[in-house]
Amino acid sequence: MDVRMNQGHLLLAVTLIFCNSQLLVVANSWWSLAMNPIQRPEMYIIGAQPLCSQLTGLSQGQRKLCQLYQDHMVYIGEGAKTGIKECQYQFRQRRWNCSTVDNTSVFGRVMQIGSRETAFTYAISAAGVVNAVSRACREGELSTCGCSRAARPRDLPRDWLWGGCGDNVNYGYRFAREFVDAREREKNYPRGSVEHARTLMNVQNNEAGRMAVYNLANVACKCHGVSGSCSLKTCWLQLADFRRVGEFLKEKYDSAAAMRISRRGKLELVNNRFNPPTSEDLVYIDPSPDYCLRNETTGSLGTQDRLCNKTSEGMDGCELMCCGRGYDQFKTYKHERCHCKFHWCCYVKCKRCTSLVDQFVCK
Repeated sequence: MDVRMNQGHLLLAVTLIFCNSQLLVVANSWWSLAMNPIQRPEMYIIGAQPLCSQLTGLSQGQRKLCQLYQDHMVYIGEGAKTGIKECQYQFRQRRWNCSTVDNTSVFGRVMQIGSRETAFTYAISAAGVVNAVSRACREGELSTCGCSRAARPRDLPRDWLWGGCGDNVNYGYRFAREFVDAREREKNYPRGSVEHARTLMNVQNNEAGRMAVYNLANVACKCHGVSGSCSLKTCWLQLADFRRVGEFLKEKYDSAAAMRISRRGKLELVNNRFNPPTSEDLVYIDPSPDYCLRNETTGSLGTQDRLCNKTSEGMDGCELMCCGRGYDQFKTYKHERCHCKFHWCCYVKCKRCTSLVDQFVCK
């Protein structure tokens, strides 16, 4: 009897250790910087606990970078938050809508699956860091960088000035690569293992996100001259609106390449009929769950109680969103601006209209 009890206790202990280790894997992410506001380093008084030791989710290498570049951490958090918000916008009408579940794991267990949704999340988060750090350089918020020093474009007319204070996308790209990829570089899984494949997948998608911001940056110009004659132009490098980055990466998500690990320990296409992915493409190694039902194991939140569009035949339509389970109808009041008029000079005045509309939610 005592032997059986001891065996039972041992099994319970092993189970708890396994569960805790699994939870640690999920919770241990730098994305959590987006969920917990970071104060600027100068806000920490002498004798208080150092900034980097208070931040959760950092790997050993990321913590070292934090100690060297403390003033960057606010913008890493802002970049992660920007990425999460854009992810939620791009997938707002999908079964998986990039929901955050808490302040530590951020996305929960669903990130343990090497799916195309996970690929997008890694890419958009890395892109957010490039975006935030590049802007912070231009605004003089960081001690180790300033305005962009990008070379003058060859196709810029000779009489146009190349200068101004552009977004430092070169620095943002380099720093984001060092910080975001630090976690993956620290991992030492056996070559050819499933864990090694996931590391390679993460690195590829991080790079795709960074490249999206880098390549979409464009030249912006401002006219100078008497009475708006635009006799002279000053031009500089400017980041694209982040919505454009999100739309670009969403297209990459739709065309993401299914990969597997080869005997040589490299990712290879599952289907050789397609072209190999470039550094700008997203890749995944696991099929996606259907996200229809709540599943604690996979981290799927399901689509119960999600709003759907009765007349749409797309993914936001009630048939697809509700996975054939049906939907309930209810009425709600909708408030919006209406009867807007322009008044000289110079403002717009609107009325507030209320209407009763039908809403549909999945069973």
